[in-house]
Amino acid sequence: MTLALLHTSPVHVPVFDALRDAGHPGLALRHLVHEDLLARARESGPEAVAGEVGALLAGAVADGARAVLCTCSTIGAVAEAESATLGVPVLRVDRPMAAAAVAQDRVVVIAAIAGTLAPTLALLAEEAGDRSVDVRTVVVDGAWARFEAGDREGYLDLVAAAADAVTDADAIVLAQASMADAVTRTGTRIPVLSSPGPGLAAAAAAAR
Repeated sequence: MTLALLHTSPVHVPVFDALRDAGHPGLALRHLVHEDLLARARESGPEAVAGEVGALLAGAVADGARAVLCTCSTIGAVAEAESATLGVPVLRVDRPMAAAAVAQDRVVVIAAIAGTLAPTLALLAEEAGDRSVDVRTVVVDGAWARFEAGDREGYLDLVAAAADAVTDADAIVLAQASMADAVTRTGTRIPVLSSPGPGLAAAAAAAR
């Protein structure tokens, strides 16, 4: 069985390959990396790339993908909306994380770019339903510039420091998949939730 993954950065490829090797042996991953999608979605809104996302996903399905996982939080909703048209499950990587987060009463969302906040907050609200959850947001100054410059270590250190600065919360959400490895650098006792592990697990189940 083959799972296609739509990425907006090549840094995600080894992350998801490692997660597959550790927990989902036998799952074939097909990586589709399109960095320009995020740039245009940030500039003009996610709907501006909906047509191209749909075409990319349709191509993946035509090539044999049994399911698709979008690893970019910014365009996740646009990708997910294609599921009915394509006839295979299209999942956004952050939905399982969001479902876990809104089981708590106070959630802090950490993002490296402000454009990720709106889709993440909408997802949290959708998963919360009628449940009242106090959600606050933090945009990490300078983090995205380090990511774009290829300074992954500096990027993760800034994200971890932002998580450690949170005091009054029941869960911390790392809004972008690229932040996941910051979890191991934090010292906080507050649970820090990242999306790649649970997202891949859900997609692997869908592809079976």
